[in-house]
Parts: sequence; structure tokens; C-alpha cells
Amino acid sequence: MIRYEKRIQEVSHPCNRARSRRVSPRVNYRVLLAVVLISLLSVSGQAVFAQKVSDRPGEQQQEQWTTRDCLLEPQMVVELSSPVPGVIAKVRVDRGDRVRKGQVVVQLRSEVERAMINLNQARVEFGKITVARNQELFAQRLISAQEKDEIELNRKVSALELAAAQARLEQKTIVSPISGIVLERMMDPGEYVGETPMLKIARLDPLYVEAVLPRERFGSVRPRMKAEVDLAEPVGGIHKATVTIVDQVIDAASGTFGVRLVLPNPKNVIPAGLRCEIRFLTE
Repeated sequence: MIRYEKRIQEVSHPCNRARSRRVSPRVNYRVLLAVVLISLLSVSGQAVFAQKVSDRPGEQQQEQWTTRDCLLEPQMVVELSSPVPGVIAKVRVDRGDRVRKGQVVVQLRSEVERAMINLNQARVEFGKITVARNQELFAQRLISAQEKDEIELNRKVSALELAAAQARLEQKTIVSPISGIVLERMMDPGEYVGETPMLKIARLDPLYVEAVLPRERFGSVRPRMKAEVDLAEPVGGIHKATVTIVDQVIDAASGTFGVRLVLPNPKNVIPAGLRCEIRFLTE
């Protein structure tokens, strides 16, 4: 009887009741479920809004990515030499000069070739007179058909020799094969020309933009893709260019591949050799 009353007193004590509530708390699951539902609804609402913003009609999203490893180079560099050996009589251009395609840039000495032309012209004229005279003789049966044919053949041979002499004379006049800028003058009048180049000429319209890209970008650049080229100082400015070549072999050592773009330069105002940045535009 005494033990039973002591047990009742322990249970009814305030501290014991508080300890009992902390040991086995009662969780309100309805409140917890409501909080979770509200969180899910707010997240889904934000996702739907983002999708609507990105799917607005008429909007075009354009991705841009930049590479800083590019260089402007001439489209073509020609080391001009002579098709025939000879001695330079005159060099008509110097370093930095602009030249046109077909412009005379070097003249070789050609006294012998001009003399051969005069000689063959005289033979051609004599052959014409001889053929006309022998036509009358052949009509009168004073010469045979074989003699008549030999005279006509000699006239044709003289005409061919004249054409050959004129071609050799033309080879003494060196013209520029391209329009561009003279980069270097290597020889002067009086020097003998063999296989050594005389001039170095570069075509600057258009310019080539050579870039090196990491292998992770392989497949993302295609021919005819548009790009913006940001030139370094002192020229500066942003210019439009078009991808023309994408290398199909990746360098194993560096993990890169090459790309070439064409940059129009109609007035040759942009020099080659500038560093640049390229922003490739993909829609």
C-alpha cells in the first residue's frame, strides 16, 4: 500500500510530467505535410515561369563563345622569281609599294631577244615574197610541186621562229601574279637572276584568320559559320568573318585543332600579323 502511493506521487509530480513529454513527443503530421506541399508548389511555379520566358514567340537565343588564340595572316605570299635566267635591268617597285595583278615589276636585259625578233621578222617577210613569186612559177610549170611545198614550209617555219622569239622576249618582263603589297625586295639592277626570288608580295584582301581551338570544341564549328573578329590595337574594331576550313585531325600532343576564317579587307587597311579574338556565333 505504501509503494502504490509513492508511485502515484512520482507520476503526479510536475517535473516528472515534463520529462515524460520530452521522451515521447507527439508530432503533428498534418502541419508537416502542408509545409512540404507549399514548397513543391512554389518550385514548380518558378519552373513553369522560366519555361514560359524561354519559349516566348519571336525570341532567338544566340550563344556566343570566344577564343583569344588567333592571328591575321595574308591570304597568299608569293616569292617572285624569273622563268628564265638573265641580268636585271630595272626593278620598278620597292618594299611597301602596292602592286596590281599584271603590273610590270622587274625588267631583265633583252637585247639578244630583240635582235632575234628582228631577224625572224625579216625571214617571214622574205618568205611571203618567195611564196607569191613561186606561185606564178608553179602555174607556168617552171618548178615542181615538191619545190613549191618546201618554199611554203620554210615560210611557216620562219613564222614559228618569230613567235618563239617574241615569247622569249616576253619572259624578260616580269609581272606580278597577284594584287597586294611588296613585303621584300631581294635583288637590284645588275644582279644575275637564276632560281633566287627577286620580290616577296603578299595579298591582303581577303585576310585569313587562323585560330587554334581545344578539342572539346570539335564539332561545334562548321564551315560558313559566322563570327566576329575583335582586332588588337592599334587597329582595333570588330569585323565580320566567315569560317571556311575546319581541320579534321586533332593534334594529339596539344589536344587542339585548327580553324580558318576569311576576313574581307577591300582597301588593305587592316595589316596582317595582328593578334585577335574571335566570337563564334551559333543560333
